[in-house]
Amino acid sequence: MKSTLEVEGAKPTLRTLPGDEVRQILWRFADRFDLQMVIQSVRAVARGPVAQLVANGARTTHEWTPEKNSLLRVFDEAGITSAFMEPSEGGYIEGPKNLLLALIAFELAWVDAGAATSSLAGNLGLSPIHECGTPEQKAEYMARCVPAAPGEDRATCRAAFALTEPLPFVGVDTGVLAGKVRVAEWKEGQEPMLDVEKRGRFITGMDFANIVTAAVGSDDERIKGSCLVILEETDEGTWDRGAVTMKMVHQLSSTRDPVFRLRVPASRIVGGYTVKDGVIVPNLSHGDVIESVFRRTRVTVGLMTAAKLLSAIEPVIRYQRQRFRGGAADNPESPRYQLGIQMKEDALHRLVDVWAAGEAASSLGFAAARLFDEFDPMEKEKEAVLRERGIEGRRAVLKAFREAEERALEFVHLEAMPEAERDAARHAELAGDALVRYLVLEAAANVYCPACKLWNTGHGADMMRQAVSLMGGYGITEDCPGFLFHKWMDAQLEATYEGPEAVQRRQLSVTMLSPLFLAQFRVWTREMRAISNVRPQTGACALATAMELWCWTLTHLQEATDANGQKLYNSSRQGVTFPLADALCWLLASRSLVLDTLELEKRGRSEAALAEGIEGLIDFYRDLTHVHIGEAVGVVGKICSELVYGYNRHPEWKAADCTTCYCQGEMDNLESVIPGLAASAVGADVLGDDASHPVKAGPCVKFRGMERFVRLRARMDGCLTGCRLAKDRAAQALTEVAIPEALDYPL
Repeated sequence: MKSTLEVEGAKPTLRTLPGDEVRQILWRFADRFDLQMVIQSVRAVARGPVAQLVANGARTTHEWTPEKNSLLRVFDEAGITSAFMEPSEGGYIEGPKNLLLALIAFELAWVDAGAATSSLAGNLGLSPIHECGTPEQKAEYMARCVPAAPGEDRATCRAAFALTEPLPFVGVDTGVLAGKVRVAEWKEGQEPMLDVEKRGRFITGMDFANIVTAAVGSDDERIKGSCLVILEETDEGTWDRGAVTMKMVHQLSSTRDPVFRLRVPASRIVGGYTVKDGVIVPNLSHGDVIESVFRRTRVTVGLMTAAKLLSAIEPVIRYQRQRFRGGAADNPESPRYQLGIQMKEDALHRLVDVWAAGEAASSLGFAAARLFDEFDPMEKEKEAVLRERGIEGRRAVLKAFREAEERALEFVHLEAMPEAERDAARHAELAGDALVRYLVLEAAANVYCPACKLWNTGHGADMMRQAVSLMGGYGITEDCPGFLFHKWMDAQLEATYEGPEAVQRRQLSVTMLSPLFLAQFRVWTREMRAISNVRPQTGACALATAMELWCWTLTHLQEATDANGQKLYNSSRQGVTFPLADALCWLLASRSLVLDTLELEKRGRSEAALAEGIEGLIDFYRDLTHVHIGEAVGVVGKICSELVYGYNRHPEWKAADCTTCYCQGEMDNLESVIPGLAASAVGADVLGDDASHPVKAGPCVKFRGMERFVRLRARMDGCLTGCRLAKDRAAQALTEVAIPEALDYPL
């Protein structure tokens, strides 16, 4: 039996769906046995109690039921709750937790994103304290939120984070705060007492939270600016959990609109405070804390959507193959019985697109998580260096960073050079400079975080719709295998979590201008070009050209004006800055997938568990990478071309625009000198002796100053050679890959 997609010389490239051994290599935790054990524990929860709740209809109610509440105890027992803590606080894994929390979120979201959100909400509530709290605050609240040990007589505290405001302000601007803080009582020689008023909306975990970190602004001349304040259920005043949010998604997470009017000591201000001239000055504004928190936690949300895409592959393959089975006329040996819908190219090509998007989103998300694991200790080292040098205050810190930026740029340049060619002593000196290493990592982290959140959830939600549509009418039923309809709906909410798409695009439009980021981006471009020389099957050549095109476009837009003389690249022209940010996300996701594919090739052959079929697996990932890059290049080319050309006014048949046109008489005279010239120019910019002109909008557009762009665009399009052959091979592999008899969780 042969598929209709078989081509001459094609060979099977994929025997089974990628398992743990493959994922551990791709996402770089094959040597982290501790993380592997956590994943197994989380998976048992996700595909056991969580899946059973969904199968039993727990998502049909907005209320936080006892059945849903039972998940909290399951999370505690599985070690999910305490994974966020340090061993000194009652946790069990020391060091940065970004990759760990990303893997936990990924495993839970593979089955249900609401469960993942319910698990992570407590971490978000504690994150302001964990990242910015005083030593006393960290010691107090982190330990209280660790599940009680056997024989320990205490309740487990659970935290929530209250930032967003009541309608109509929700989601508009995190700088707009309806929450207020005032001095309630301030006796001489004693700590001030504060009155806090806060109304939250869409606050996760409020059915069971007894600690809340709330963003508030000063409503008292004795308090300066804004801050985050820690609220407790036992504080004096009103602790109203509020109305249940009637959301249609993430029903396995608790969401309410709480109201707080509480009296708390000033020591609850996150990060502490100082008193200057009788005024309480928080050490950190609410914006400072949010920036530190969100640039880490957004990554996990992006990976929740990535998990949905990859979890859809097996159910869709099973549905496609079984679609026509069961009829009396079916012959078990026939292609129709064996392949079902997989006999049709369209269904397979669309599934390849879904798979490629899921792999790229996962690659981007886990690359960002690993980046923050590297960045976190560097951030602490930077703080120690600043204290040691006596550098205090925002202006002094910025000055120190400006002075270090040139050294950081030099370091990026030296780091990219072959070892034999660079100044080893200078490289070592710069590598030992904490501020240099911090600035390099920060420049990348400031881009990767919003890029991951924006692209994974935005494009991911679009591709989940494709996955659901591949299930036919089954896709929109409650008992759809793999809960795909729920996942598609859940993805819509994830696109708005921790700032909607406009917030991520706004941040990218600023951070991607960093000279340090752009220096690294150019190094990555050369890296892709070098990879394409040895691994052309990945499509890295097309990606490198697209990266060059994006860089040229960014530089051009920063210098160019539109037809009215208005500057193109500025914060108010989001029609320019936002699409360019979108294009960058496609490039970063593609690069991450290329690097993961190379890692699989590098380490996969040495894994005994992958010995059988490893070459086919590597070939499949190369094809999948090539397919994704083909789509990415198309998107980037479209965006860049629209921005470069789209703000120019098209020439008209006016004297000012026709200065380069020929008259017919002139062309006839030139014909006598250059035979054939007139024939080649007919229908172009040749005016008749009576001023008549060809039937079109105006003279052809000239590309003065854009020759480099034109060449790059043509070269990029040519680099797409072979990407559709890769898609055919990947589609063929889907018809031959073995899948389990049934999903390993209900439905």
